[in-house]
Amino acid sequence: MKPGRNEPCSCGSGKKYKRCCMNSISKQHASMLDDIEQVAAMNPNLSIEELNIVAEQKMKAANERPHPDFCGLSPTQMSNWFYAPFKELEQVTIKTPDDLKTSPVMRYLKLILDEAMQNDGSFKATSKGNLPTIIVKQASELLPEFAVSQFERHISISEYAGSNEDKFNALHYSRVLAEIAGIIYRRSGRYHVKKAAQKQYLAHGIQAFFIPMLEVATSQYNWGYLDGWEHEIDLRTFWLFMLWRLQSHGNTKQLIEEVITAFPDLLLRCPEDEYSTPSQLLGTMIESRFIKRFLEFWGFVTVAPMKHIDDFRAPNKVEVQPLMTLAFQFKLEI
Repeated sequence: MKPGRNEPCSCGSGKKYKRCCMNSISKQHASMLDDIEQVAAMNPNLSIEELNIVAEQKMKAANERPHPDFCGLSPTQMSNWFYAPFKELEQVTIKTPDDLKTSPVMRYLKLILDEAMQNDGSFKATSKGNLPTIIVKQASELLPEFAVSQFERHISISEYAGSNEDKFNALHYSRVLAEIAGIIYRRSGRYHVKKAAQKQYLAHGIQAFFIPMLEVATSQYNWGYLDGWEHEIDLRTFWLFMLWRLQSHGNTKQLIEEVITAFPDLLLRCPEDEYSTPSQLLGTMIESRFIKRFLEFWGFVTVAPMKHIDDFRAPNKVEVQPLMTLAFQFKLEI
């Protein structure tokens, strides 16, 4: 149990908790409470309503003040990025690039739509409910056209190629997104493209689905779906903050450190075991769920394979692709 802000810190320093091990955001709140208490002590005749106005003003000022733990963003800005819908996001513009040829997700979606449109809006699924072999083969043949191909290895289970959908994670991911987004649906052993989606595709091409697919990927799709971790760590809330930081410096190790600094409570959800510390586990999840199975699947970045030098795990260097900078334009002055 955490001590009260004015109680001695449990670390044994002898200092009050608010002056010692309390995290920076909690310290900010504690400082604001101290200010309000001081105002109340100096103005004993203030009414409850007047004290509430003072508290609201101080809270607003604190929330709009840039915070170093958030890499210079204010708590208000962070809250907007956490909870606002795409159309209400501040200090960033998300738009559909004119050319989506370098995005695996969007190219795979185009194959699915084209196959359906050539067959009156639907096509037969496999007995397991997967995409048919013809689409899997066409999707596999696209690999050389993607930036990630320079790092792809010829292994039995690949992210970007396979003999069937079960062994082709990026294609499976794209199909699931399309279903969640309401672009396609499966019924009576066939995949159908919704009538509204058919009209959108005929009128605007694959670009019509970039934003809807992206919204689904960052808010509704379960990022833990393709891995085996059981820990309840939802990184989707922080996706735009992480994308902004990675676009700024392209360094995975630095990104992980920034996330831990900004959101230290995430480590409490990462139990330590014999294989990794909480920070190592969180870092691995960020690399797998956010970078490799979100940003790379979309064609926003490429990541060179991890190298081990004298048993030291060298940090990944992320190469930001043009598609990312075309799709996300940040307007921050920090």
